[in-house]
Amino acid sequence: MNRIFSGVQPTGNLHLGNYLGAIRNWVQLQPDYACIFCIVDLHALTLPQDPKALAQATREVTAAYIASGIDPEKSIIFNQSMVTGHAELSWLLSCQTPLGWLNRMTQFKEKAGKHRENAGLGLYAYPVLMAADILLYKATHVPVGEDQKQHLELARDIAGAFNRNFGVELFPLPEPQILGHATRVMSLRDGTKKMSKSDSSDYSRINLSDDADSIALKVRKAKTDPEPLPETADGLADRPEARNLIGIYAALTDKTVAECCQDWGGKTFSDFKAALSEIAVAKLAPIHDEMARLMDDQSHLDAILKHGADRAHDIAGQTMHAVKEIMGLVAV
Repeated sequence: MNRIFSGVQPTGNLHLGNYLGAIRNWVQLQPDYACIFCIVDLHALTLPQDPKALAQATREVTAAYIASGIDPEKSIIFNQSMVTGHAELSWLLSCQTPLGWLNRMTQFKEKAGKHRENAGLGLYAYPVLMAADILLYKATHVPVGEDQKQHLELARDIAGAFNRNFGVELFPLPEPQILGHATRVMSLRDGTKKMSKSDSSDYSRINLSDDADSIALKVRKAKTDPEPLPETADGLADRPEARNLIGIYAALTDKTVAECCQDWGGKTFSDFKAALSEIAVAKLAPIHDEMARLMDDQSHLDAILKHGADRAHDIAGQTMHAVKEIMGLVAV
């Protein structure tokens, strides 16, 4: 069976964008793939973290996975730092990765900005760790957003280079999967910006930890424009807020944007927001309730992470044994 690997950083609240762009789609992959869903806490360390908040966020992401429908018995759920093969393989692959490949990574340039000389090595080199995450489990498919496609291409390049350099066929070249109607959910306060955990305004996003009242309030307060909703998808071209809300509604109702425009064309945002609020509460409030229940028993969440890490370690150990043997590292 083909294998999926993907993960989310435990940095702040997971939100609607994470759910529609990633987690909901992961749930649907479980019947057809061997799935590994990681909480990538080592990646979170590329920026300063409060240790207590990081630990709490790791458990919260675990709860969000399960509350959204990821089965910890069918799929493997664990936090990255519990399996040492991630860091170990990252070092071995970094020795096979030319600097020129890393210099092409646009996300480092965007995140480091004008202060590139002060950025940590981890922020520069984390695409190699991402490659190690995927290749450690010989994943064949990786669900990614548009902003991660370049890093997956690097993972493919690194896998191919390793295989060629040592004359082996150890690593498959992982294929990207971009799934779902709303792979890029935008801010509720500015339709030109991606919905983000780091936005200073909590009204810019719907958190998976929000209760029904908070979800409904945020939908009502979402920025719109004064025109009625268009009757065709083409009418959304220069209307970022309308396009965002229609896209969210389409994803939550499993319809296309064109179908939603046909249903709501000519109607006011007040009527549309009422319907969007109702469907958002129906879909997301149960996730909030289940997350709250799970977070009340953190020892149970820790047991799930430990069980997942043990299962992940069994797979990772086989890969690391093969890599070390291929590279001439003696393991007695």
